Amino acid sequence: MKIAIFTDTFVPDVNGVAKTLKRYTEYLEKNGHSYIVFAPESTVETKFSNHIHRFSSLPFFLYPECRLALPKFHQIKAEIHQFKPDLIHIATPFNMGLCGLHYAKKWNIPLVGSYHTNFDQYLSYYDLQLLSRFFWKYMHWFHKSFQKIFAPSEETLNELKSKKFQNLSLWKRGVDCLNFSPSHSTPDVKKNYSINDDTYLLSYVGRLAPEKDLKSLLKAAEHPLLAEKNIHWLIVGDGPMKHHLESQAPPNMTIAGYKKGKELSEIYASSDLFVFPSPTETFGNAALEALASGTPVIGANSGGVKNVISHGHTGFLAQPNNPEELAEHIAFLLENTKLRKIFEKNAREYAQSQSWDTIFNDLLLECEEIAFPKETKRYA
Repeated sequence: MKIAIFTDTFVPDVNGVAKTLKRYTEYLEKNGHSYIVFAPESTVETKFSNHIHRFSSLPFFLYPECRLALPKFHQIKAEIHQFKPDLIHIATPFNMGLCGLHYAKKWNIPLVGSYHTNFDQYLSYYDLQLLSRFFWKYMHWFHKSFQKIFAPSEETLNELKSKKFQNLSLWKRGVDCLNFSPSHSTPDVKKNYSINDDTYLLSYVGRLAPEKDLKSLLKAAEHPLLAEKNIHWLIVGDGPMKHHLESQAPPNMTIAGYKKGKELSEIYASSDLFVFPSPTETFGNAALEALASGTPVIGANSGGVKNVISHGHTGFLAQPNNPEELAEHIAFLLENTKLRKIFEKNAREYAQSQSWDTIFNDLLLECEEIAFPKETKRYA
């Protein structure tokens, strides 16, 4: 198959959408499928690639890491006409996505899309909830021509069903169980952050932004249930709330900034618990990475995270925006070492069942059914 991907974020951008699409293109290349990606320029210097076509862009106000491209239509038209894709895959509903939609309609190219981000839920965290109605009207208009819309979790799929979206299918996320593994646990993590060996290490990894409900995390950290316990928090990531967190963090909390590669893998694996209060996830990649590292997760009983964490088996789910319940679950697991060890084993076993290859293979089978239903003349 030849697939053209239109997206408003791609590596080296740091977010779940960019990482997933990178994995997808690697899988396509490994399995003999051709692809091209149309994406905005990155804020980080990128290596040149014949597969990736980038355009000048502006930051999206709700999510600066997601850029609004200023596409050159004549260039895209020429690339599409030369490449002659069997399928167009749209990952974001902004400028690049609109370009993909235009050319799919113009040349009758089979069209699929993937729903990655709950921008609607973000609005309330920025006092913009009045825009929700307009957002969904736009999303319905944007997706009505798609032959398939892939959702990353059962919870997100059901949410889209409740909004009367059609042609929905599940495209889950996998995890690299070599890069994220209990074998990466090391005392060097505590040493690097001047944390005593006998101190419990609790971590969070993700964007530092209001929609991640880090206010609940801060309140949970200072809850009386945890005050007497020997705990240190390691907050990994970057974003608009970083300076606020640095000013409000209690003495036993370190804002570590953005981490990647070996250092990130070691933090996950060396943590006693992973705390992920975000109620707005469509999936929850960070939670699955923690589970792969053998680290139980305390997360919000909301969005895609509730499909990643098995309550009472690999971690616990707390009601969204409820720091007291977060603290209760944390205290309970820290006090029950045997149960925590069982959760660690369960977490790793579950993650090992989430193979990227199987997930991408299932996705490609669905895409092939859409791309080749019958011979259709295109690009006239």
